[in-house]
Amino acid sequence: MAQLNRRHVLGLGLGAIAASRFSPALAQGSSEAHGMSAFGDLKYPADFPHFDYANVKAPKGGTFSTIPSVKAFNQSFQTFNSLNAYVLKGDGAQGMGLTFTTLMVRAADEPDAMYGLAVKSVQISADGLVYRFTMRPEARFHDGSKLTAHDAAWSLTTLKAKGHPIITQQMRDVVKAEASDDATLVVTFAERRGRDVPLFVAGLPIFSKAYYAKREFDESTLDTPLGSGPYKVGRFEVGRFIEFNRVKDWWGADLPVCRGHYNFDTVRFDFYRDRDVAFEGFTGRNYLFREEFTSRIWSTRYDFPAIKEGRVKQEIIPDDRPSGAQGWFINTRRAKFQDSRVREALGNAFDFEWTNKTVMYGSYERTVSPFQNSDLMAVGAPSPEELALLEPFRGKVPAEVFDHPYMPPVSDGSGQDRTLLRKAIQLLNEAGCVMKNGKRMTAQGEPFKIEFLLDEPNFQAHHMPYIKNLGTLGIEANLRLVDPVQEQARRNDFDFDMTIERFGFSTVPGDSLRPFFTSQAAATKGSKNLSGIADPVVDALIEQVIAAESRAKLVFAARALDRVIRAGRYWVPQWYSNKHRLAYWDVFGHPAQLPKYLDTVAPDLWWAAADKTATEQAK
Repeated sequence: MAQLNRRHVLGLGLGAIAASRFSPALAQGSSEAHGMSAFGDLKYPADFPHFDYANVKAPKGGTFSTIPSVKAFNQSFQTFNSLNAYVLKGDGAQGMGLTFTTLMVRAADEPDAMYGLAVKSVQISADGLVYRFTMRPEARFHDGSKLTAHDAAWSLTTLKAKGHPIITQQMRDVVKAEASDDATLVVTFAERRGRDVPLFVAGLPIFSKAYYAKREFDESTLDTPLGSGPYKVGRFEVGRFIEFNRVKDWWGADLPVCRGHYNFDTVRFDFYRDRDVAFEGFTGRNYLFREEFTSRIWSTRYDFPAIKEGRVKQEIIPDDRPSGAQGWFINTRRAKFQDSRVREALGNAFDFEWTNKTVMYGSYERTVSPFQNSDLMAVGAPSPEELALLEPFRGKVPAEVFDHPYMPPVSDGSGQDRTLLRKAIQLLNEAGCVMKNGKRMTAQGEPFKIEFLLDEPNFQAHHMPYIKNLGTLGIEANLRLVDPVQEQARRNDFDFDMTIERFGFSTVPGDSLRPFFTSQAAATKGSKNLSGIADPVVDALIEQVIAAESRAKLVFAARALDRVIRAGRYWVPQWYSNKHRLAYWDVFGHPAQLPKYLDTVAPDLWWAAADKTATEQAK
């Protein structure tokens, strides 16, 4: 079975790293800091030589090739037609972030800390609303021109106005970005801004102001943009592959945050429209690294000769990050889905236990919460702290919010649990969706039909038994398989009944929640609020999460929010796994202990092992 871990949104990894105006360690007014974290804790001192998990002795050279496993903003897993990965138009190429510098970078062994890259320090006003960044004088674009605060200010201003909707929504609390001079960037935030907004900003790419003086920023284009990062765009064929070549004299190579990183001379992404074909490409050594998301393949097909000969290694490593939500998201913008009883009935028709056992080799656990696999997930009856947040909304939310949170039903594993299907029929009838001439009707008096939107064939096996059970309820359901470009366009326009998505948040979410759950996002084209959640209670509780003054208060607010979202039945929960399944040709090395909060398993910290490469080439 195909797990949607690879649909983890990289943009969330950026957006959920937070800086807080309540942090006494940062709100020093007159002092400068070399890093920022959500509640003031930094593991590394100002003079740290490198991140503990990086191998500073790793050799440089070789090639790393893979297929996409994460995406951000307008990127697709199956194809690309643009080198602009930060706007709504087009399908952005994987790896474009390698070509740009950011103000700061994340420490992968801390849940919410970032340290300076293009900037050497930051000074934060006592009220946490003004951030003054001091740029590194050695920062350069690839053409040798100096990267200055003017470029950074222009980039932030332009992304806020013309960037992808996820970017513009998370920058809503950025009042302005200005350059006092070449070395000083001043970013001003709105009062009550989200704790994650400043470091979302610090993780955004810096573009050349001069380069875009003669170009439109928000266009889809195959022109290679001028970057300043550790790699440049190399060879590419639209929709097939793209390569990035390491900048041998990159200005940032010896900074503490970069030592032991970016070790390959070439990083390559190959694109396949079909997962089975992609697997065959791996067995044929067309690419070298694969994170396996299909349990059927992992369980049955890793027996090819190179495995038996020890030329391909398999490795399972834990994934302790919050898993997030994965499931079929129900478009409540459509009248037939606006009754929560209808949505609950749709959930009852999906037999996870049978699907996991029969289709997915028992490899997964059930997802129940958007904060899955974290302490932000609500469990049991509300705590007094949660009740204090929820009481103002009594009568405006379902009564279950004040009891145990909604859990998807557990079936008998038969594939067609009659008890659950009878309950679904009861719910549909109560919602006015009655049977007429052998067909289920919507409350609006039309035949009840559901189209599942999908862009890859491997998920057909998971839809078919679900569609069969919906047919038992009298609902006419079908699967619509489209190409990735059309699928993305339809999702941007919310032109679907139900579609699969996976997203997750860090341990310190804040403003990053808005694009997924708020009323504003529900009406914003291209947002990630696929279900169209437009609930004032959800909006208010998100503000409580954002305003939390401590980690403890954040946890209580997130759990209260979780209860309300789960009570809405906005999605049919699917599954998750807390491990990475890796397979790679034995030509690589990597640190013995990969850090817990790494957004992508590879290739940043890996390297080409010269002795292994020579042996493999000889074979």
